[in-house]
Amino acid sequence: MIWDWEFTGRIIPDILGGLVVTFEATLLGSIVAFALGLALALLRRSRIRLVSGAVWAFIEFVRSTPLLVQLYFLFNVLPGIGLRFSSLTTGVIGLGVHYACYTAEVYRAGIEGVPRGQWEAATALSLPTRRVWTSVILPQAIPRVLPALGNCTISMFKETPLLLAIGVLDLVGAAQEAGAEAYRYVEPLTLAGICFLLLSYPSSLLVRRLESRVGI
Repeated sequence: MIWDWEFTGRIIPDILGGLVVTFEATLLGSIVAFALGLALALLRRSRIRLVSGAVWAFIEFVRSTPLLVQLYFLFNVLPGIGLRFSSLTTGVIGLGVHYACYTAEVYRAGIEGVPRGQWEAATALSLPTRRVWTSVILPQAIPRVLPALGNCTISMFKETPLLLAIGVLDLVGAAQEAGAEAYRYVEPLTLAGICFLLLSYPSSLLVRRLESRVGI
């Protein structure tokens, strides 16, 4: 097939529009994942066995089921209980909750990596529990896990095409729609692939640089 440059020029605005949606879903999904993941990690360490056990079960359940199934579930079940959101909002919730269960384990590893002496020193100083976490533990744990959180964000970015299943017109969705109008899919899908490559690869290099700085 001969590459149609005129067609390519016409569909670039559509591709860029889809890229904006992909960025939005990734950014908002990451915010949900990082915040919820930290909350889950802290609750996982609760001394109340019922709480820690329930959080563990939730994390394992979400990690063991496909994201696509979770998206369908949210999209079809939430309206039935009176929670009506746009497709994009539902997608952000789905991405955020799914990846929160991975970031929770990332945070947990970072917290457990804090030297035991730091915990003992905080105890010796009789610091309040809240102060121990906000001033001693988390400031040491979070910088160590930034590379892993970055990898989660990159993975989320590359999985946003799954949102097409619930009607979100992301980068790949825009490419498919542009291709369907002219019955030409090579150019739009190639452009979508190039966008993912140009954005994912530099991000991966940045994560590797972070890893070297934190000594991982």
